[in-house]
Amino acid sequence: MSVLGSEADFPVKQRVAMQIETKLPKVGTTIFTVMSQLAATHDAVNLGQGFPDFDGPQRLRDALNEAMNAGRNQYAPMTGWPALREQIARKTHALYGRKVDADTEVTVTSGATEALYAAIAAVVRTGDEVIVLDPCYDSYEPAIELNGGVAVHVALNPLDFSVDWQKVRDAITPHTRMIMVNSPHNPCGSVLSAADLDALAAITRDTGIFVLSDEVYEHIVFDGALHQSVLRHAELAARSFVVSSFGKTYHCTGWKVGYCVAPRALSAEFRKVHQYLTFCTFTPAQIALAEVLEKLPEHYLELPAFYQARREFFRSLLAGSKFRLLPVGGAYFQVVDYSAISDMDDLGFCEWLVRNAGVAAIPLSAFYESPPPEQRLIRFCFAKSDDILRAGAERLCKLRG
Repeated sequence: MSVLGSEADFPVKQRVAMQIETKLPKVGTTIFTVMSQLAATHDAVNLGQGFPDFDGPQRLRDALNEAMNAGRNQYAPMTGWPALREQIARKTHALYGRKVDADTEVTVTSGATEALYAAIAAVVRTGDEVIVLDPCYDSYEPAIELNGGVAVHVALNPLDFSVDWQKVRDAITPHTRMIMVNSPHNPCGSVLSAADLDALAAITRDTGIFVLSDEVYEHIVFDGALHQSVLRHAELAARSFVVSSFGKTYHCTGWKVGYCVAPRALSAEFRKVHQYLTFCTFTPAQIALAEVLEKLPEHYLELPAFYQARREFFRSLLAGSKFRLLPVGGAYFQVVDYSAISDMDDLGFCEWLVRNAGVAAIPLSAFYESPPPEQRLIRFCFAKSDDILRAGAERLCKLRG
């Protein structure tokens, strides 16, 4: 007989099925997983999920193997491998003119998503409002809600996805705790200007509002433009968490290594959360990244030209299609208008596209709280090999309204 006894030994009250009240009632499986699974089922060309299908520098991979074989396989310091934090600080000064303390203002994280969550958890309390600019990356709102906050959605300009700063100002209340910005922008490819940073500074001046700047595509800015990091703006940098990602820069998204730069006081709160989320990040990868940052800076310096060539190649392949291509100022996504092909909503069109054209894309509505009902936009990722882009474009060019 079981030590626990049979079901009949327990009172009826104890046999009632557990009921789970979800903390995230609006959240299901992410659209990226859904579309990638659908693409696999239909053997479609996957231009949906945003990851490169090519490897990072050979030197980086060699350095990773060397670190593992040298026995560097135990916990890294909670704040990050010292040499990596030092290289991040040097890069920040070289690119953005801001001196940061590697010991107290730089924290290495297990990807940018962890960094975004830790920054929100560090300062957002129950009832606090966080302004997000729609469309926005889908991890923002769940992180806000899990920490008791309320996401306040302000729509970007639907024509060019620029920020209407008056709308942002109008959305601020006594409960506003944070404003989140993202440049270069996922999914739209728009970029912030120096004037945008000035406008954000003016809005937050003399307030207790923090800024969380998602800059994971910082090295993928086109047409000779400079990435306008919040770190360039001394007034904003003093109240900001700035998050970036080595996965995007070095084509190694599966390594999940990111970082956050923030003033000492904000970093201290950030680290209180970080140490109980992941504590530390994969040690050999941190050692390898420190080496390539020091010895191979040309990689990130040449990245804009590398991805601009991919942008131009993909756009040239789609030139004969019925899609209208929107401008792309940064990141590795191409947003297109499909209204000349179909009047279906974007999710329905993406599902149809996989099943009937053999190409996977992401509907832009997945990034909105309330997408414009007349909008017919989807997103392709062009961080793919020439063969994959050709195969996808060939199928897309056959579509007619």
